[in-house]
Amino acid sequence: MGFMDKNVFKRRRAEFMGLMGPAVAIIPTAPVRARNGDVEYRFRADSDFYYLTHFPEPEAVAVLIPGREQGEYFLFCRERDREKEQWQGRRAGPEGAVARYGADDAFPIEDIDDILPGLLENQRRVYYSMGRHPEFDGRVLEWVNEVRGKARSGVAAPEEFVDPSHILHEMRLTKRSEEIALMRKAAAVAGEGHSRAIRACAPGMREYELEAELLYAFRKGGSEYPSYPPIVASGANACILHYTENDAVLKEGTLVLIDAGCEMDGYASDITRTFPVGRRFTGEQRALYDLVLAAHAAALTRLAPGREWPMAHDAAVAVLTQGLVDLGLLSGSVDGLIESGGYKRFYMHRTGHWLGLDVHDVGDYKVAGSPRVLEAGMVTTVEPGLYVSAADDIPEGFHGIGIRIEDDVLITKTGYEILSAAVPRSAEDIEALRAERL
Repeated sequence: MGFMDKNVFKRRRAEFMGLMGPAVAIIPTAPVRARNGDVEYRFRADSDFYYLTHFPEPEAVAVLIPGREQGEYFLFCRERDREKEQWQGRRAGPEGAVARYGADDAFPIEDIDDILPGLLENQRRVYYSMGRHPEFDGRVLEWVNEVRGKARSGVAAPEEFVDPSHILHEMRLTKRSEEIALMRKAAAVAGEGHSRAIRACAPGMREYELEAELLYAFRKGGSEYPSYPPIVASGANACILHYTENDAVLKEGTLVLIDAGCEMDGYASDITRTFPVGRRFTGEQRALYDLVLAAHAAALTRLAPGREWPMAHDAAVAVLTQGLVDLGLLSGSVDGLIESGGYKRFYMHRTGHWLGLDVHDVGDYKVAGSPRVLEAGMVTTVEPGLYVSAADDIPEGFHGIGIRIEDDVLITKTGYEILSAAVPRSAEDIEALRAERL
């Protein structure tokens, strides 16, 4: 982590505080989680905290007080400690929090109980996401109660808790230029991983060997983390939407579905490609693949500023349902199957989701009960799919075929930009890449 200039975060904090009004915001980072024994999961900062601070260390709390003459942004963090740093890694310390991360002032995290109650005095409103980090909630309530205990001294305590998520998540939904640059990079690095796995695939390999190709490309490209546990699903495993065992043997005549992305300075990519273990699709595989690709193309035509969010999904569903009827996998009228949800036997998820600091990023999909209208700067995935499990009423050639094609798409002023366009999508281009070998 650490690619963006600290002035970017200063501007974000100023915008957030301008929307807060008179109040105090308390925003902790994520806690460290134990994995087993003396081993912890690798730390990843809370996304809202990171969006405002860019501070990558655990045990940190940001406090924002708009209009305070002595400083508006305070950061509580771990102190420098030579012995602990030798074991655990370097720390910024309060001095680094000011010099490198733009805090107006910073204090040791151990002093937060002594300092923070004073910052709450005579503040009517506190912005804090109660329940997001339950282990921290009690401490916030203790600080407020401590201030309430000074009422006889003429000190007013906060009267209202407000969740800052509504403000922050609306800010995060529309990406700025520096965020878009990172998401382009994340898509490019993830795309290289996908292309590498497609070229490396061969019958007899294990799914995890393809996962290794992905992870190699991600780390080599500068990513610190996958965006989520990679899905490498061959054969009927591809009909399990969140399959992560990744240990089956790849078999000639089947497909592999890879759903994987990486983070670049916290910003995620999320790409899915489906390709044959052999060199070519079978007839049934190609028929379904081309149908999913047509649904993908139909969804893209509905992405532009001013269009409603669900339009892309509706366009994909219409194409998929018509195609399933044409192939004999569904019977009945297309409109009736859409209205009844009959298509959901083979397509049971939405066609996309917001993408950003979280792979399923923040931002409401409805506003005041109406579908969200797309705006330039929003980033969404487009990911239609079909999943045909074995069944007596399904021709055997279609059994166990799972296909998804997913791209990361930026809404622009005039339409859209596919951030992950470098990864082949058409069946012909996929087969051509399969003919190449690492």
